Amino acid sequence: MEAVVAIVALIFLLFVTLGIYATVKVVGAAKRGVDRTVAQARRTVEDSTLKAKTFAQPGSLGQLAQLRLSLRTSMRATQDALQAGVGEDESLKESLALFDRLSAHGHELDGELKRLEREPDRARLAERLPGLRERTEQITKSADALRWAARDRAQRFNGDDLESLSTQIDMEAGALRHWTTEPSPTRTTGPAAGSAGGSSAGPSAGSSSRPATESSSAPPWPEAPSAAADQQTWPDNAEARRAEEPTQAAIDAPRQRAAYPWEKKPRPESTT
Repeated sequence: MEAVVAIVALIFLLFVTLGIYATVKVVGAAKRGVDRTVAQARRTVEDSTLKAKTFAQPGSLGQLAQLRLSLRTSMRATQDALQAGVGEDESLKESLALFDRLSAHGHELDGELKRLEREPDRARLAERLPGLRERTEQITKSADALRWAARDRAQRFNGDDLESLSTQIDMEAGALRHWTTEPSPTRTTGPAAGSAGGSSAGPSAGSSSRPATESSSAPPWPEAPSAAADQQTWPDNAEARRAEEPTQAAIDAPRQRAAYPWEKKPRPESTT
């Protein structure tokens, strides 16, 4: 009885532990989803604010907003491109590591530009704008180079795959149309067509000069002798044939059938 109670308690504890673990995982996933949604919403609001400042605030503040907007747009596009391609191409991991190092400089510059938006000294701000613009262009140029290199690599792989697929399809189409590409078989005449002797006399020489249709068909029937040949062979046709044929009687005599001992003799007809 005690063993049964212990087993039931152990099973209950196991279910409770699994329930707690599942709850923690679900809560963590929900929290990450909420954080992702909040970050995306905050980023959208900040981008919209920067676009508004670019058109609404002329001078140094408008230029600062334009620098921040271009920096954030370039870095976000590069990050999305590399993270999307690293799952298919393992060689992008090194590029992603370089981008992480570049992102540190980008976040530092974005924070500096954000602090300068509250700078009351406009003259000092105007003096630092050329240096800030140069740093922004350097970072965005590097990010754009990584992004376009990753896209060109993916496009090249897709092009190579498409070219290989087209070649295989052409080969398969040629195999399916094999009846149009097979050469017609060459018919040889005579058994000694490829012999080493190379003699042109005899039947092989005569058969090699005949057309292919004659050699492939059945042997021809002998032609009927012509009139000249008939005259040369037979000196006088009608008279010679009558002279050579034996004389036969007009009516042959009736032949008597042989009698066998087991046959009965016919009885004479009675006259009475």
